Amino acid sequence: MTSRQFTLLLILCALGALLLALMLGPVAIDPMTAARALGGGGDDAARTILIDIRLPRAIAALLAGGALGISGAALQALLRNPLAEPGVLGVSASATTCATAAIYFGLAAIGAWVVPLASLVGALAATLILSGAAMRLRGVASLLLLGIALTAFAGAVMALFVNLAPNPFSLSDLINWTAGSVANRDWQDCVVSAPFILGGIALLVTQRRNLSLLLLGDEAAFSHGLDLRTTRLTIVIGTGLATAGSVALAGMIGFVGLVAPHAVRLFLRNDAGASLIPAAIMGGVMTLLADVGVRLFPWGNMLHLGTIAALLGAPVFVLLVLRWGNVRHG
Repeated sequence: MTSRQFTLLLILCALGALLLALMLGPVAIDPMTAARALGGGGDDAARTILIDIRLPRAIAALLAGGALGISGAALQALLRNPLAEPGVLGVSASATTCATAAIYFGLAAIGAWVVPLASLVGALAATLILSGAAMRLRGVASLLLLGIALTAFAGAVMALFVNLAPNPFSLSDLINWTAGSVANRDWQDCVVSAPFILGGIALLVTQRRNLSLLLLGDEAAFSHGLDLRTTRLTIVIGTGLATAGSVALAGMIGFVGLVAPHAVRLFLRNDAGASLIPAAIMGGVMTLLADVGVRLFPWGNMLHLGTIAALLGAPVFVLLVLRWGNVRHG
């Protein structure tokens, strides 16, 4: 299967997942009613559920998951580490820390836009730090260590906020953000985050050829005329912007950025450049289906998207690793 054929197949899967997300939920909507509502006719209640509630939530899941999927594929190629994902450089954790800080200090009461804006500020701050490091450091190992340090520091600060939460309501808000969710997202949330996500994806797509060269090693890539410093800087900024938009839109979601690139490589071998767009679509589909699971199985308290993504992603990742190892050694 060629890269183009596989991408078209994933697009069809994404459209199918989107239809499921629109029709399934606490109130099931049949295909004919959904078609009439989306066309501007039919029942007013169905149209409100579809266009004002379910569609923006589904688009938010696709955008957030797509940002994580493509960022994971780019980072695994840049760091030449199959375990790399958007959280490894500390961008996700930094964004979530600033979002939880806004909740902890009561700034969220100012307006619904404050928490997403705070997460964007945190992610962009981490991206600036990493960008400066990418310009100064020669190897990717030091960049990875810096990301681990940022993640550890941000995680400690988040834990501090949770431990010092003044009341159960603040604690619930903090946990909701750190566990990931696209519940109650509207079109305004999508509009605020989409420029960052799409801008980051666009930057990463421009590096498709360079990412393929990086898999050959720094020396071989340099001999082919690759500017290593500029390439690293562009990839770091691209993943930072995409991850910033994803966290601002859906909070922290694990495993999507790790699993999606590996799932794509089962069909596209190890071509990092060719896997970027498919990994983005795969990540979006995974996140959207996980959110459908959240809505279909409301066990008491509402489950979090990050929880479902981890429950589904961890076993799938184990199977992918086992299959990948058998293929390499078989």
